[in-house]
Amino acid sequence: MTDASPECTTRQGAVRGRTERGVTAFLGVPYAAAPFGPRRFAAPAPAEPWSGVRDATAYGPTAPKPPYAPPFDVLIPETSVPGEECLNLNVWTPEPGPGARLPVMVWLHGGSFSNGSANSSGYRGETFARDGVVFVGVNYRLGTDGFLHLPGAPDNRGLLDQIAALEWVRDNIEAFGGDPDRVTVFGESAGAMAIGLLLTEPRARGLFRRAALQSGACHHFVRPDTAHRIGERMARSLGVAHSAEAFAAVPLPELTAAQDALRADYASRPDPAVWGDAALNGMVFEPVAERLALPGPDLGVDLLIGSNREENRLFMVPTGRFATITEKRARRGAAAYGMDLDRYAASRPGASPGELLEAIGTDWFYRIPAARLAESVPGSYVYEFGWRSPRFDGELGACHAVEIGFVFDLLDDPDHVPLVGEEGPRDLARTVHAAWVAFASTGDPGWPAYDPAGERTTMVFDDGACRAEADPRAAERELWHDVR
Repeated sequence: MTDASPECTTRQGAVRGRTERGVTAFLGVPYAAAPFGPRRFAAPAPAEPWSGVRDATAYGPTAPKPPYAPPFDVLIPETSVPGEECLNLNVWTPEPGPGARLPVMVWLHGGSFSNGSANSSGYRGETFARDGVVFVGVNYRLGTDGFLHLPGAPDNRGLLDQIAALEWVRDNIEAFGGDPDRVTVFGESAGAMAIGLLLTEPRARGLFRRAALQSGACHHFVRPDTAHRIGERMARSLGVAHSAEAFAAVPLPELTAAQDALRADYASRPDPAVWGDAALNGMVFEPVAERLALPGPDLGVDLLIGSNREENRLFMVPTGRFATITEKRARRGAAAYGMDLDRYAASRPGASPGELLEAIGTDWFYRIPAARLAESVPGSYVYEFGWRSPRFDGELGACHAVEIGFVFDLLDDPDHVPLVGEEGPRDLARTVHAAWVAFASTGDPGWPAYDPAGERTTMVFDDGACRAEADPRAAERELWHDVR
């Protein structure tokens, strides 16, 4: 018989979890102190120790955030739990207690650095634990608290939180059955973009052995002048000084509303004269970096990198832009990305302006950055997710975030149904999930590595037709040489 309420001991104190069907979950475990009061906008501090046994059978608080704007509030369900102790994580393990030394997978959720949480039901780690992995989902600061540039506060506080969580994993995961020397960090969208920056962050070196980046790489950040400009704009909207001290005095509901208004302001006119180099990125809250930094061949981290074939359909189809965009608007959009629309039209005869602009945006934002990262680290593995969702009469396609339910093998979870539909292909989910588990366990997901001087092998995941292809859509990839 397995103890239904097992205990594990961390450096801060003991925690009690709950076991169901052979998997034990420890939820809401703090990895850093609550980032409020005197710690507001500061780098994460160690979690306060506790006496006795802390109950870890319910999710902890999530980072403050406004809801997604329609229609994305329906397509991407959001989970929010109030409370200040939001720097916490959730662990699922098949063998609680030291000695098992199982591979570990640490999940960094997406959400444009402004939304999301590790508490979403679609991010349950039970399927990974079922397959012999210790899974950790991390909650980190978002939006203003995590990523707005504020004089008097360190930049990239959300990234610092992620590093603190990885340090917690290094120091404590063995007590939950994990091997601290076999840690894979993986994430989607903003989570993957964060990993792209962690790959070159000295403070993160040695904290993970492998990394899997889904729909995000190293290219997604703002430079300091843009970060300062965005911070000043939000300060003016609040009528306060642009400083950490002044922002800390703003009531949290007012600050959250101002964050939402700033995003709406950006969406209404993403003008480079106003938003600097954030104008093309689709996000006002992003990590701050001086320049693009790609890791070199001596990275010492195994990489799995990829994107979905029609990422930008998520942002164009539900809003109606996909079907209504004119050729003039498509040309203007393509030029903003540094691309000539006619070059894509030549390889896609009969494509509509919306289809062409979507393909260009997907490559600029997702596929080409993934390729650049793979080119910089020999031995990387590259994938493309090509299964097309039936939602929106099939036009949603292989859109952004649709692969997550497959990676987690949780297609029937209510969080994934809005994008995947009611009857997603379970065989494909098992195949994708198994590849991620194999990569975390051995460093090899099951297909040849990407060789930029050779075949550029890419695993294409599609319903009934998973296959390793040599350099899919090579002609379009080559168009981005010296552009992206």
